[in-house]
Amino acid sequence: MSETTDIAIEYRDVTKAYGEKTVLSHFDLRVQKGEFLTIVGSSGCGKTTALKMVNRLIEPTSGDVLVGGRNVRDVDAIELRRSIGYAIQGSVLFPHMTVEENVSYVPNLLNRRDRARTERAVSKWMDIVGLPQDMLDRYPAELSGGQQQRVGIARALAASPDTLLMDEPFGAVDEITRGQLQTEIARIHRECGITIMFVTHDIGEALRLGTRVLVLDAGRIQQYGTPQEILARPATEFVERLVARQRHACDLSDERLCACEHSGAARAEAALLAQGADKGE
Repeated sequence: MSETTDIAIEYRDVTKAYGEKTVLSHFDLRVQKGEFLTIVGSSGCGKTTALKMVNRLIEPTSGDVLVGGRNVRDVDAIELRRSIGYAIQGSVLFPHMTVEENVSYVPNLLNRRDRARTERAVSKWMDIVGLPQDMLDRYPAELSGGQQQRVGIARALAASPDTLLMDEPFGAVDEITRGQLQTEIARIHRECGITIMFVTHDIGEALRLGTRVLVLDAGRIQQYGTPQEILARPATEFVERLVARQRHACDLSDERLCACEHSGAARAEAALLAQGADKGE
């Protein structure tokens, strides 16, 4: 398989400016299929801007964004958004719709004549995000914050997209629920192999979840690598400061981090080993 066909999302010399303020500057990045990319950096560094360019909620001032090898400028925006899962902080469910109606919203648009297919999709993703089927008739106001966030993730995944965009999705829940949701999204990624781009302000969350971590500051890439590389070999002073506290908080040495079950590096290494086994290497 060629290198190009393994690329899920690509940014080519992308710049985004609002008047005299440049949010992203000459941004180049390739995200491999099946990657769990976490994006972290200071407030206003361009991480959410980069994310929203993928589904055309924000258009670049210059440069190109490609999804599945197609320039997003050449794809109808509504069609594009229906093919990409999108989950944000607080889940933002439709309050007047039941859980079932929320989760089935996009599948119903795509499969108007195949109700059975939509019902199967809803049931499948409710199971995957860890919600009981008897919750389908409830309304968002009847759910806890963690349950609402799970429904939001199920809704984002219900059309079985190849890519899931997540913008600070766990920022509005308590720490215990946040930890549970982190475990759930890591499991979903492991089981489904979907490409995930996940924006967070929390370096600990970025290192725990990401198979690769992108560190941004002032619209420029500071480092792009595995969690182990970010911790063990910070590329700039900014990255060094960002990870200093996290390094002290981790009981494992930098060399052993990739063996940690909570680290994306461990999942990345396991995936590489599995690929090698499949090829008989």
